Amino acid sequence: MSAIQASDFGRVAVLMGGTSSEREVSLDSGRNVLAALRARGVDAAAVDGIPALRQALVEGRYDRVFNVLHGHHGGGEDGVLQGLLESFGIPYTGSDVLGSALSMDKIRSKQVWIALGLPTPAYRRLAPGSDVHQAAAELGLPVIVKPACEGSSVGVSRVYADADLEAAVSLAARYPGELLMEQLIEGGEYTVGILGREALPSIHIVPAGAYYDYHAKYVAEDTQYICPGLVDPAAEEAMRALALAAFEALGCRGWGRVDLMRDRAGKNYLLEVNTAPGMTSHSLVPKAAAKLGIDFESLCWRILADTLGEGAR
Repeated sequence: MSAIQASDFGRVAVLMGGTSSEREVSLDSGRNVLAALRARGVDAAAVDGIPALRQALVEGRYDRVFNVLHGHHGGGEDGVLQGLLESFGIPYTGSDVLGSALSMDKIRSKQVWIALGLPTPAYRRLAPGSDVHQAAAELGLPVIVKPACEGSSVGVSRVYADADLEAAVSLAARYPGELLMEQLIEGGEYTVGILGREALPSIHIVPAGAYYDYHAKYVAEDTQYICPGLVDPAAEEAMRALALAAFEALGCRGWGRVDLMRDRAGKNYLLEVNTAPGMTSHSLVPKAAAKLGIDFESLCWRILADTLGEGAR
């Protein structure tokens, strides 16, 4: 089989921006991916949001899409974009309609994992008008309250006292969709990148502050990223295997990132899957890939190369 050439990709739309709560992060990711692909000779152009892409596809301007449109409701991780691209017969990076939609919804992700016996923190769905104090009592404080379908730690609160529950619910309710309350796991935060069918080395995230929030993810320069995240080879392999199993259980493919917690007894808990992870200077999939000798340009090339020969998914 001959080596892939830049011309094999045709004209590539790097989809970024959009109207989700993660717009600014997506623009940053998109600029980085665009520069990397162009450095490798790929005929790539930036497209901001789904409406602009739809018009470009009607005009026949692109042959495939590199999706770094984060989030939902104007983002590219909830299956809407994927359905559009399938209807046009345009190959695209990342997961298909089902994998994207399931992964965006943290409640449905948990339901799948629990059905398969994969570990995830105990949770309660907070329907409108539900008794949040009762839910917290059933789970046991501390808990986390968050929107079921947001990313980048948007709308997330850690609640240690019953008196703080109402404020946490009010914050999460600012965002569309259902609300989720889950058991807060005390321990270390980890993430595992997925590239193809391979789990990359884990990363142990150690923020300077108490939590790995939006500021620690995208602004702070003092967050520590330890890769691989676990010293013990058997524990590292087990975490990577769990992450890959969780990714595939949701029907995901191509590339992504699985976030986990590891409690003080050494038990791993699945939190969520990201199907269009960040590609900023602070992002974690590039850090893990670099540990295997895959530089940023090569990483972008490999992700895009996965779209060749598969047609529109």
